[in-house]
Amino acid sequence: MSFHAADRVRAVIFDMDGLLLDSERIAYAIGRESSLHLGLPWDHEVAMRMIGTNSRDGYQLLQDAFGPDFPVEAHQAEFGRRYEQAIMEGRFPLKPGVHELLDLLAQRGLPCAVATSTRRSRALPKLQHVGILERLHGVVGGDEVTHGKPAPDIYLAAAALVDVPIEDCLVLEDSNTGVRGGLASGAQVVMVPDLLTPAEDIVARGVTVLADLHAVAARLQPWNAPKPNFARGQDQRRGPPEPH
Repeated sequence: MSFHAADRVRAVIFDMDGLLLDSERIAYAIGRESSLHLGLPWDHEVAMRMIGTNSRDGYQLLQDAFGPDFPVEAHQAEFGRRYEQAIMEGRFPLKPGVHELLDLLAQRGLPCAVATSTRRSRALPKLQHVGILERLHGVVGGDEVTHGKPAPDIYLAAAALVDVPIEDCLVLEDSNTGVRGGLASGAQVVMVPDLLTPAEDIVARGVTVLADLHAVAARLQPWNAPKPNFARGQDQRRGPPEPH
């Protein structure tokens, strides 16, 4: 369902890349650089279709586009080396409005979690580096669910972490793939576009589209519902970032 009534929201599930972090442009550049370094083909449209997918599904798109002989392992290794360096260098800044929105959710007593297609071992240090990991009640990585976005698995897992029914969760996504997964889960969904504009099917389903996280906070601001009874720290799977 789309998002119409703020008083229905009892928890918020964030995507990470392109929504909380201004990272999609950097990932795109690293993917292109890796392909050029290895002498492999690169296609802008294919790269755009990869946004929001996990690593497994993204590389399947590359093989579908360039043939079954596309050297997945070589590209993964080169991309991973460059991406891990970018993480170490802190090249993934926060998007505008993140702290303001998290402040509002904290004031309302609403739990929040991240559901990202990025593998957990990369997601945690990225979130920690920008200082918001400890503000979250849970993180689910793309390698922790059987089916990646646009399947609903990751959102259902995030809702379970915060112990809130999925229909009472607001999913915030920047990609069409993520929005489709959020809708499939039964959550309320808002799209905050980054590199992609809303697809025709997203528009046809009446999904709320907002310009940025400041606009999301403004939509939630008027609500003065009572705080839910939620204790932080229930996500026993979260913990310090894993070694690279």
